Amino acid sequence: MAIPNYTYLKLKMSGPNGVITFESTYEYAYDCDVECVEYAEALVEAESLIVDLERLGSHLPEPKHRARTFEPTKAVKLVPVDPACPDDRALRISATLDIK
Repeated sequence: MAIPNYTYLKLKMSGPNGVITFESTYEYAYDCDVECVEYAEALVEAESLIVDLERLGSHLPEPKHRARTFEPTKAVKLVPVDPACPDDRALRISATLDIK
C-alpha cells in the first residue's frame, strides 16, 4: 500500500496517524545503486568461480598418501592449561619455548 515517487525520491504510505513519508537524497540513491551493482557483480564472479573449481576438481589427481596422524617434527613439551587443576588438559608447545 505504498506509493513510490522516483522523481522526488519519496515513498508515501498510510500509517496509524496519517501519511508516513520517507525521503532520500540523490547521493544516497546513487550509493545504493552502486552497492547493488557491486554485489551483483561479486555474485556472478563467485558463481563462475564455483563452476570453474568444480570443473577443475574433476581433473585433479588423487593424493598418493594421506596423513593418518599429526606428528610434530620437533621436540614438544606439555604445559597444563590450569596448573591448579590437573585434569590432563595440556597444551603442546615447542621444547625451546618458555612456559610463561
